[in-house]
Amino acid sequence: MRILVTGGAGYIGSHTCLELLNSGHQVVVVDNLSNSSVEALKRVEQLTGQSIKFYQADIRDEKALSAIFAAEKVDAVIHFAGSKAVGESVAKPLFYYENNVSASGLLMQVMLQHQVKTLVFSSSATVYGEPVSSPIREDFAVHPESPYGRSKLMVEQIMSDLVVAQPDFSAISLRYFNPVGAHESGLIGEDPNGIPNNLMPFINQVAIGRRPYLSVFGDDYDTPDGTGVRDYIHVCDLASGHVKALETLHQNAGFHVFNLGTGQGVSVLEMVDAYRRISGQLIAYQVAPRRPGDIACYYGDPSLAAEKLGWKAERGLDQMVADSWKWQKLNPHGYTRRS
Repeated sequence: MRILVTGGAGYIGSHTCLELLNSGHQVVVVDNLSNSSVEALKRVEQLTGQSIKFYQADIRDEKALSAIFAAEKVDAVIHFAGSKAVGESVAKPLFYYENNVSASGLLMQVMLQHQVKTLVFSSSATVYGEPVSSPIREDFAVHPESPYGRSKLMVEQIMSDLVVAQPDFSAISLRYFNPVGAHESGLIGEDPNGIPNNLMPFINQVAIGRRPYLSVFGDDYDTPDGTGVRDYIHVCDLASGHVKALETLHQNAGFHVFNLGTGQGVSVLEMVDAYRRISGQLIAYQVAPRRPGDIACYYGDPSLAAEKLGWKAERGLDQMVADSWKWQKLNPHGYTRRS
């Protein structure tokens, strides 16, 4: 199939492009490069020996988007483009609703205009809000607690409504937990702008000497070591989940929702200890006050994806850490190639 990947030059998008190419698909990427690098796509081409058609464009630009669909004749879309920082979404809610919700609605409108009727959407476990228990199943109540989480849920609601109006449309929402790691080559990985919002890239930057220490937000939770527990999933497993969903449900009409995770929780200090052990680096940290809205324990039940998609996470914590550290060592300043 010929697949359009929005946000394909980003962290998860680039790894998914790699998986698509290795699975025999053709890839077209649309990315405005606001939080990504075209260098990631060049490295995907290097790893696969295949080419990617790249358009630097914003999916909020209807004219540009429609022209791309007309030129490329794609079979399906995997949609990553959007903003993803919870804290920023609280400060800039209107931007998040425009950039995530309105843009996604426009994308679906253009898809229909060009008879493209399979969409895989990059959603998030944040749609569940604070769950009554873990592991979290797809049938749990959804009550996101930030504009970011609400923007993801709103897009899911649009997709759900669309399949009622368009009975032949296949809308697939993948709610995933905490992506970490990098490709085993160390050529592509996570390269956030500014101060990282997520644990692993922050540890990476402490390990490589770019930051003096890691802030651990709270050590008094009701967990074995007092720090927050999360479901970390290797980005390559996550990428394969998107390809599995696409291949399994292409032209399978309806609205489909799946959790993508490992089904196991790892605490902040367990992650720090694993990183120290595997990298041999001292990971200094300081305990800081809890952040508002943080939850003690949060991990998913991925059994539905195993049953319906034939997918499960294959890579464990040690490989997540080893691949992440290799990426950071080879690219101490990300894709900028600075020494």
